[in-house]
Amino acid sequence: MTDFDEINPIYVRELRIDDIAPVYHLGEELFTSDLYPYLYRTWDEWEVIGLYNTDPEYCLVAETDGELAGFILGTIITKASWTYGYILWLGVNPKFQRQGVADKLVDKVVARMIEDGARFMLVDTDPTNIPAVKFFNRKGFGNIRQHIFLSMNLSKHPYYGRLIDYEHQKAERAGYKRSRPAIRARKADGGANEIVINPLINDESSPI
Repeated sequence: MTDFDEINPIYVRELRIDDIAPVYHLGEELFTSDLYPYLYRTWDEWEVIGLYNTDPEYCLVAETDGELAGFILGTIITKASWTYGYILWLGVNPKFQRQGVADKLVDKVVARMIEDGARFMLVDTDPTNIPAVKFFNRKGFGNIRQHIFLSMNLSKHPYYGRLIDYEHQKAERAGYKRSRPAIRARKADGGANEIVINPLINDESSPI
C-alpha cells in the first residue's frame, strides 16, 4: 500500500530488499560521527537488515520520482500488559526536508502500530539533534529523559602507548631479520668455500 499526495508527490511504502543499501547509505550521510556520535556508533547495515527481517511492516520508505526521500524503522515491544511502539530510526534526505516527509513516515508507522495493539510510543535521538527533538515534540512526543553515555579515548590510555611501542619494536626486529641476507657457507664441487645468498631476497629474476 502507498500514500500519495497530489500537491506533494511523496509515496510511502514498505521497505524492499533493494532499498536496504540506499537506506543504509542515506543513514551514513545523516548520522555522522561529527554531528551525532551516538547515532553514528549504533548505525550500521545490520540495523536495516535486522529490522527488515523481523519487523518489515514498520520499516517504511518515502520516495518521489523514484528517488529515496526518507525512511523510518520501527518495532513493537511487548512487556507484560503493555505494548509499545518504538521508532528506532528516522531519516530524511536533505533534498526533501521541509516537505512533510518525516510527518508522512511517522503518521503511517504510528497508525500501523495502533492497529497492531500498541498503546504507547517511544522514540529516542541524540540530545544534540535539536531539530529532531522539536519535530517529535510537535508530533506529540514528550516526557524527555536523557541517557548519559560516557566515553574514553583509548589512544591516550597508558596501556595503549605501551602496546604501540611493543608492536613498533617487534616490527623493527622482524624487519631487521628479513632485510639481512641469509648467508651460509657450503663446499663447492671444487672444494673451495663459496658464499650463497638467499635468492628470495631482492632477486628480480626469481619466478616467485
